[in-house]
Amino acid sequence: MDDQSRHVRWLLAVALTVQFLVALDMSVVNVALPDIRRGLGFTPDGLLWVVNAYALAFGGLLMLGGRLADLIGSRRILTAGLVLFGVASLAGGLARSPGELIAARAVQGVGAAALAPVGFALIALAFPAGPARSRALGLWGMAGAAGGAVGVLAGGLLTDAAGWRAVMLVNVPIVLFALVGAARTGLRTDTGRTGARLDVTGALLATGGTTLLVLGLVGTSTHPWGSARTLGTLGAALLLLIVFVAVELRTGTPLLRLGLLAGRPVLTANLFALLLSSGQFAAFYFVSLYMQLVLGYGPTAAGAAFLPFSAGVVAGSIIATRTVAALGTRRLLAVGGVLAACGLAGFAATARADGGFLLSILVPSLVSSVGIGMCFVPLGTAATTDVAPEETGMASGLLNSARQVGGSLGLAVLVTVAAQVTGDGRRPADLASGYAAAFWVCAGLLATAALAALLLLPRPDRTVPVAAAGHSPKDAGEGAEQVAPRPTRG
Repeated sequence: MDDQSRHVRWLLAVALTVQFLVALDMSVVNVALPDIRRGLGFTPDGLLWVVNAYALAFGGLLMLGGRLADLIGSRRILTAGLVLFGVASLAGGLARSPGELIAARAVQGVGAAALAPVGFALIALAFPAGPARSRALGLWGMAGAAGGAVGVLAGGLLTDAAGWRAVMLVNVPIVLFALVGAARTGLRTDTGRTGARLDVTGALLATGGTTLLVLGLVGTSTHPWGSARTLGTLGAALLLLIVFVAVELRTGTPLLRLGLLAGRPVLTANLFALLLSSGQFAAFYFVSLYMQLVLGYGPTAAGAAFLPFSAGVVAGSIIATRTVAALGTRRLLAVGGVLAACGLAGFAATARADGGFLLSILVPSLVSSVGIGMCFVPLGTAATTDVAPEETGMASGLLNSARQVGGSLGLAVLVTVAAQVTGDGRRPADLASGYAAAFWVCAGLLATAALAALLLLPRPDRTVPVAAAGHSPKDAGEGAEQVAPRPTRG
């Protein structure tokens, strides 16, 4: 293997490790929350901030993290994100008070906000359009699914075997591996765009607006939608985001070039990601509750029951990798969205107090997960269509922000939907009815995403990834983070 091929392989390994790490940390802590509460003496309201501190920092800084990668270089942002994440994980594992753990989780979120956009952008920069890009995006989707599943299972196993601190410390060796890999990728450390400046005003407005939006949404678990706190927080978020749009239209070096959204594939990809995450994240939450509170599964058993879901995502990603050239982005997104919607409708139809693993968990998990897995490759392709190499971080930050906001929005709305149906009831049958109502809404969100793909993406399919978007080799080399040259393909 020559040096060029070795660099590209290491780059892919780092991108997949970053995706796995971020997905792992979003799920591994949840199972350990009861143990964390007992160990550090959290109040019920305070315990929520173990999750919310991470979500706020992560969601609020994603767009900034992606843009910084464009401006000062992917390797620098990647290294900084990994160091922040690793140090915060170590500090969280050694925390002695609720405040220390919450602070560590917030710093983890900052690190994740740098890592998530860079991981996706590295794939867009390193792999040319066509089968190589599709294979890499398929692996990227699998890494996310594996991280989520391993997180749920490992959270239960580690907590049972070694206590809650292990779920924080498990990140440290993964970070060390990624740092070693980053040094072997061949990424240069010079700036991405000579003379380009960060849009500080836009960064402050986007970070403030997105953070307040996520804060308002996650806060609905303790404050009603009509409360002054919720309305005030969401209203302030909307105001900041409106001002952000106005500023971006006037500045010469925007944090988010709004012209990106003028392209129908990029717009559709972000709308699809918003709807997909709204349904997927909420469904994951309600499936976990259904298994533990209705069917009586323990944490480890519930984690193991999610493994078929991860296997389905892997299968769906493989199917998409092999069929995207024949079906095209538009049809593949539509088929994946419809299949996912059918699986979520299966959860809704079978969520009963006397449900069983086969019909209530396994079959719907496989159907929905294969559909979701089929969406990752075409979603990544559409999100980078006609995007210049020097804006891949911007496009990646935008896509990840859509996913994070979608997940927070879907969970906040659907928790309210489930509560309205459940009412004050605590019997398994009451809980199952509330969860079923939430699953029906999740299915509707995925069906809407499929319809959006059919209506908004060009026909015939003309979504061409960045390497084939009309940018000359000279254009691609100017202002882009330089990676090791790709091996010539015969």
